[in-house]
Amino acid sequence: MQTEFVVSERRACSVTTQHRSSQRYSTRRADDEPRLIARMLELVREHPRFGYRRIAKLLQREGHRVGFDRAYRLWRREGLKVPKKPRKERRLGNSDQGCIRHRVERRNHVWAWDFVFDSTSSGSSLKWLAIIDEYTRECLALKVSRRIRHDKVVAVLRGLFIAHGIPEHIRSDNGPEFIAAGLQEWLDHSGVGPLYISPGSPWENGYAESFNSRLRDEFLGCEVFDDVQSAQALGTAWRVAYNERRPHSSLGYMTSAEFSQTCTASTPASATPQPPFQQYTSLQT
Repeated sequence: MQTEFVVSERRACSVTTQHRSSQRYSTRRADDEPRLIARMLELVREHPRFGYRRIAKLLQREGHRVGFDRAYRLWRREGLKVPKKPRKERRLGNSDQGCIRHRVERRNHVWAWDFVFDSTSSGSSLKWLAIIDEYTRECLALKVSRRIRHDKVVAVLRGLFIAHGIPEHIRSDNGPEFIAAGLQEWLDHSGVGPLYISPGSPWENGYAESFNSRLRDEFLGCEVFDDVQSAQALGTAWRVAYNERRPHSSLGYMTSAEFSQTCTASTPASATPQPPFQQYTSLQT
């Protein structure tokens, strides 16, 4: 027969060196918690690939009193989760023009560009041209067309040079659009040094590859495009949101637009190129 001993709360707390108030404490839900959770779920539906840290930053920008710890607690309570991507083996590459060996140091020091391929709802091909500033992570251009040749690339670059200034280098792979004689002549006349990575070494253009991954994960994989015009409209809206609303962990959770304002460009924005041949003005589908 077992004998039960009754110990007072005061005695039990004294033995365990625990404050008595801890035994009488009951959790109280903050008044703003239902509204905070509702907004968090709205942001998660709007940005399904954002983790709790970026969601917390967006909530803070809207005036909510929430830190990473509180956001994580609510995130877990609601059962939210972003599947992790498998880590790929990192390679440095052998080229001196890759992003590891030729590092970016300031705004307008090195831009990177690449093509991303997708399709419309009817199965027609789409070709996206993405140009970013490696230092600020800002997406400078995101253009789409059925076909994009080197003359159309020149048209996009000319507008960017006028708006943002002339970069010192542009890093790319060895695609036919990037190594075309006309484009190389135009870049040379503008004072831009092309950086071509080693063939078959996409990791040497790591900033462009990283951006392409986010482009596909957060935009292309979430939208259905009926035609080129609708794709361009959606792409422009996403680029603005990417630059002005999306916090970047590598920038201390600042947006690329905010970080860009704190940087000094390597060339003045007023410096514009004078190409020796016809100025291209727009992308044609």
